Amino acid sequence: MAAGLTGNGKVSILIIGHNRLLCNKMGGKRTKRGVNKMEKEIIRSCADCGVAGCKRQTPEGRPPFCLTEHMDQQAMDEAMEAYHEAVNHKVMTTAADVEYEGYCHWTRIQEIVEFAKRMGYHKLGIATCVGLLHEARIAAKILRSHGFEVYGAACKAGAVRKTAVGIDPKCESIGANMCNPILQAKLLNKQGTELNIVVGLCVGHDSLFYKYSDALCTTLVTKDRVTGHNPAAALYTAESYYKSLYGPEKE
Repeated sequence: MAAGLTGNGKVSILIIGHNRLLCNKMGGKRTKRGVNKMEKEIIRSCADCGVAGCKRQTPEGRPPFCLTEHMDQQAMDEAMEAYHEAVNHKVMTTAADVEYEGYCHWTRIQEIVEFAKRMGYHKLGIATCVGLLHEARIAAKILRSHGFEVYGAACKAGAVRKTAVGIDPKCESIGANMCNPILQAKLLNKQGTELNIVVGLCVGHDSLFYKYSDALCTTLVTKDRVTGHNPAAALYTAESYYKSLYGPEKE
């Protein structure tokens, strides 16, 4: 594999392989040896940055694809205007205060407690995986000890079979009942929760919960069954123990 940086932060990558790489934006080219050559363009962004130059006010050291240097001004103007809305402004200023006061010595649950208090919330929702009910109960006890009313909805509430929504029957081999994130959101909405806290919902199920929740959401626990719910562990070891995470088009 070979790569080169072109203008505007676009990288042209030449991938040489044996027909296994089927996705190709530019189309494959056949060589004399019958090897499939494919050229794909990668548009660089903040996901490729290693310097975090946007933390400074000066432009020195920012990469050529830096979004700050090539800002979509309309998007910026719309975002800055949105912060003037009352709720958005209160969330931003409160979050900044919590970050400042608890920086590197408050845990996530402590930050949630402080944020909810300062926002003036009284009723908090917990959307939990049934596999983390123990952790959800502890979280509820902590929140109640600070005077909050807490209402929880577990993912299997309703006890509906997976096949009821067209899920392949093979998926029932690891549990017959479906996770029901839309129901979780609707149950918490009916209770009038002011902030919903996610505890270990599955990938995709969490997305649907966020979509249907009327209240603002924050995540206390991110599910990762392999790493003890610490998904960053796989990223920390992606160049050693977890090299297998990379696909065939690794740069």
